Amino acid sequence: MKFWEDLKAKSEWCYGSVTARSLLKTCLTDGTMAMLWYRLMQWASAWKLAPLAMIFNKCNAIFCQCIIGRGADFGRRLVIIHSQGIVINGSVKAGDDIKLEHQVTIGAERNTSPRLGSDIFIGAGAKVIGAVEIGSHSKIGANAVVVKDVAAHTTVGGIPAKVIKVHQQTEPVSKTEINQAELPYKQHQPKVAP
Repeated sequence: MKFWEDLKAKSEWCYGSVTARSLLKTCLTDGTMAMLWYRLMQWASAWKLAPLAMIFNKCNAIFCQCIIGRGADFGRRLVIIHSQGIVINGSVKAGDDIKLEHQVTIGAERNTSPRLGSDIFIGAGAKVIGAVEIGSHSKIGANAVVVKDVAAHTTVGGIPAKVIKVHQQTEPVSKTEINQAELPYKQHQPKVAP
């Protein structure tokens, strides 16, 4: 079942292990319920149970504040780290190993939606809009606004998103590089006097 793979991937991402303790902690995080509602919706759609798929979709929106269109298609090991404010268009197609933070929008423009490869991290508040292709092994920094294609093995950040780093090898998404993707946004934040 895809949800079991999702759960193990989230446990590995959040806690660095797939032990019984870390899996239990993962089950109690907010994004995990959104992952379950999404997989149930996907299952109901595959069996042509449209009313049930619609119910699962609404449960995700009501209980998790996560809106994922019924036609959205994500591969294996989808990780929703925090579910609040996520909005994903129903025609979005994505590969395996997608990791999403809260308040991410993956939306359509003129009836065309983004297509995502595999092994992609999208940081908190990022927006991916329109007919863009996000290449595999890419990272999108927090609050980035992506309106142009992102090549594979690339880290982007900023408004509009610009290339921060091009990776030379096929490396899995790592947390240290994600922190680097957020630097351009953090550098432009106003400093608050103590």
